[in-house]
Amino acid sequence: MNFFRNLHQFMMVGARAQAHWELEMSNNILRSRKRLAIIGLLLIPILLGGIAFADSVGGALPSFLGGKSAYGPSHYTNLIFGASILVGLCAGLITGCIGAGGGFIIAPALMSVGVKGILAVGTDLFHIFAKAIMGSVLHRKMGNISVALAVTFLIGAISGSTVGGYINRALYDKNPVLSDMFITIIYVLMLGFLAFYALADWYKTTRRKTAKSNSQGEGPATQGEEVPPIGKMVQSINLPPMLTFDKGVTPGGRKISAFFLIIAGFIVGLAAAIMGVGGGFLTFPIFVYGLGVSSMTTVGTDIFQIVFTAGYGSITQYAIYGFIFYTLAMGMLLGSLIGIQVGSIVTKVVSGTTICAFYAITVSAGFFNRACALPSKLVKMGYLDVSPQVLKVLNTIGTYGFFCIIIIFAVWVFWSFFTNLNVLRAEEVQESWEMQHN
Repeated sequence: MNFFRNLHQFMMVGARAQAHWELEMSNNILRSRKRLAIIGLLLIPILLGGIAFADSVGGALPSFLGGKSAYGPSHYTNLIFGASILVGLCAGLITGCIGAGGGFIIAPALMSVGVKGILAVGTDLFHIFAKAIMGSVLHRKMGNISVALAVTFLIGAISGSTVGGYINRALYDKNPVLSDMFITIIYVLMLGFLAFYALADWYKTTRRKTAKSNSQGEGPATQGEEVPPIGKMVQSINLPPMLTFDKGVTPGGRKISAFFLIIAGFIVGLAAAIMGVGGGFLTFPIFVYGLGVSSMTTVGTDIFQIVFTAGYGSITQYAIYGFIFYTLAMGMLLGSLIGIQVGSIVTKVVSGTTICAFYAITVSAGFFNRACALPSKLVKMGYLDVSPQVLKVLNTIGTYGFFCIIIIFAVWVFWSFFTNLNVLRAEEVQESWEMQHN
């Protein structure tokens, strides 16, 4: 039981690190007129060209959306683009307010409305790459990047991403339903695990009547300069070639075998390519807890690797095979930029216990959605025998229940935001005054 509890803490630290990265990228984009102008320019051909594309196919796109043949889909209705903005907005609200887990609902949300799993994964990964390439300010972090660690890690990450992309495409080529079933099972296991412990933490927090929750968006936790036990053990293994890092943290620096970095990179790249999520949710805990790298070096190296891992995975494993829906990706990017900002502001006026509750509920909703969708995949593959009526009820409950919970959460966040505007403005004035007088 302690193993699973430690695994949950490991994943939560990674989810918070990913949320912290998402917020930083959002701030970098929104504070730069040049970056906003680039987004605006990208939207013009999508909106105008997409309408022409829709006319040219004569409304036939839905008939092959998610079909077995690879293709390069584009915008075909304003409804699809608007829906993608709402998906990104809700994911951003969850990320900003809760500080973890927002990106995990994107693939389930897209699959719930009929987008094939491989297309949802490729689109989500491309959306992460777009955010990374537009929001990263690498020169600010270059002093914290260990080039040797980053390059060695990327060897493994690119290899893992190649394998993960190949697995998804191979399953899809064999049978699109098999591909959907595989991705659904991955999300059921991951979200089910997180949901169980999130609900358990919420229950314990409520019983203790604690006003502060571990699920609050505080950004990634750090280990100071102490190397965790697993990190010490890994660094004690002398397996050439050895890499030296953290010279600015420890006199003489620390050493680690390049093989462990390649293995870590492979795991991150594999997970990112299969699930379509940012590799940062694994990179931070693996570096800090598993390899014993200082948090300062980890943050800089993580930002560096996400650009290349997400870029390589989305372009070489999905884009060139036609498994990216660019309109959805841009819509999710726009929605998430707004959602993250609003969500992070709301944390100032909402108790940690409430945030803990909504984290548990939203992750559980994602798990419930994929769990309800799984039987229909198993039936189509011949692994389960369930009547069509039961499957229809399960799919309806899973889809509508999921979106109802997410919409209720979004309404609650915006309600908390607008009803506390006076308090938030007062805090902003106070913070501005303190900055000027310090």
